Amino acid sequence: MNPSPKIAVVTGAGTGIGKAAATALVKEGYRVAFAGRRPEPLERAIAEAAVPEGAAVAIPTDVSDPASVRALFARVREVFGRLDVLFNNAGVGAPGVNLEDLTFEQWKNVVDINLTGVFLCTQEAFRLMKDQAPRGGRIINNGSISAHAPRPNSAPYTATKHAITGLTKSTSLDGRKYDIACGQIDIGNAATDLAARMAKGVPQANGAIAVEPLMDVRHVASAVVYMASLPLDANVQFLTVMATKMPFVGRG
Repeated sequence: MNPSPKIAVVTGAGTGIGKAAATALVKEGYRVAFAGRRPEPLERAIAEAAVPEGAAVAIPTDVSDPASVRALFARVREVFGRLDVLFNNAGVGAPGVNLEDLTFEQWKNVVDINLTGVFLCTQEAFRLMKDQAPRGGRIINNGSISAHAPRPNSAPYTATKHAITGLTKSTSLDGRKYDIACGQIDIGNAATDLAARMAKGVPQANGAIAVEPLMDVRHVASAVVYMASLPLDANVQFLTVMATKMPFVGRG
């Protein structure tokens, strides 16, 4: 008898890294909830993935809204009955302006989505995972290279991604008693619409503008699938996947 398929939730699944990861998980036999703010990209992502009937569902979700997050996980429980993997991927940036010129609203928007949204989804995943049978599951957080080093004029994004590292560690520790594993994937220069500007030239720490190499987003999706595939007695705590020649390691 074939084992029951595992169930995954991917936030920010309508485009970019989230879409690639959700699609890869479906192709590996997972049943996946594609979550994101706008229904149209979610439905389009599922259609383009050509998923089997019943293997995916689009659930419009605002991760910064507690009620919307509760509704997401209630829907997952209703449709699939359990949750094995949560990929906390949804995130936004702020305009690349001087720190002193950022508005409070711009700062708060990034914090609400990148940090509070991850906390809210993690909290609901805990509630579901600890009470299901078999108990437990896995949470994967999208930390980003910015969890280690900032780009110029990126204070809100960098601050939230550094905070994700702390949340990942706390989640990993607090999840032990429930058989919940948590790890973080830090991604550098994946070729998505969001990163397309890298190929045209972006500001560097020394004030120069430089073109940066990109890597295929499929490599990120493969890494997420690998992390998700481990048994719960093993965990990738931190994984960095990046374009080999991007200016991250070293000086400049």
